[in-house]
Amino acid sequence: MNQRASSYFKCLGDLLLSMQVTDGKGIVLPLDEGASKAFEMVLSVQSNSGKVMVIGNGGSAAIASHMQNDLCKAAGMRAMVFDQTPLLTALSNDDGYGCVYERPVELWAEAGDLLVAISSSGKSENILRAVRAAAARGCQIITLSGFDSDNPLRRLGDVNFYVSSSEYGYVESAHSVITHFLTDHAMRLQREKEDSRD
Repeated sequence: MNQRASSYFKCLGDLLLSMQVTDGKGIVLPLDEGASKAFEMVLSVQSNSGKVMVIGNGGSAAIASHMQNDLCKAAGMRAMVFDQTPLLTALSNDDGYGCVYERPVELWAEAGDLLVAISSSGKSENILRAVRAAAARGCQIITLSGFDSDNPLRRLGDVNFYVSSSEYGYVESAHSVITHFLTDHAMRLQREKEDSRD
């Protein structure tokens, strides 16, 4: 029997509202508090002329690119993704896929920057290595993960969003909603600043 759209959407809504958020010490935060803390991290980067780096694989890479696009175009922020095909293929061919985000982070990350790491499984080697490289350089880190509740990625960020589902569609949709919450909020503030100048 085909799944009804209404039940699919209800499940997604329930997953969004029951999303687990933890801080860097593993302390559970209420959803609104965790989301506000993540947004404050985005704002701190903007106010300090830093940059946001966003990484992911597959569908998560598409979410990362969309977030980077919205931060640059709509929010007027400096944001980067490292999904250029020549760079990805050169690094993965010569040094293995595990380093394809770690190496660019090592080149570009500066203290106070923000890394947003998106991985449905929370176990992708290249994402974990990039997060550790960013932390070593004094970057702030937001993670978005799903699948197993004990995945390693959700223990590495300053704010960690975890979606309790093993289905890619639900996890990726929830991750997209989180990134839109952050970018839409930043966009509104940018518009308010521009309006105040008029």
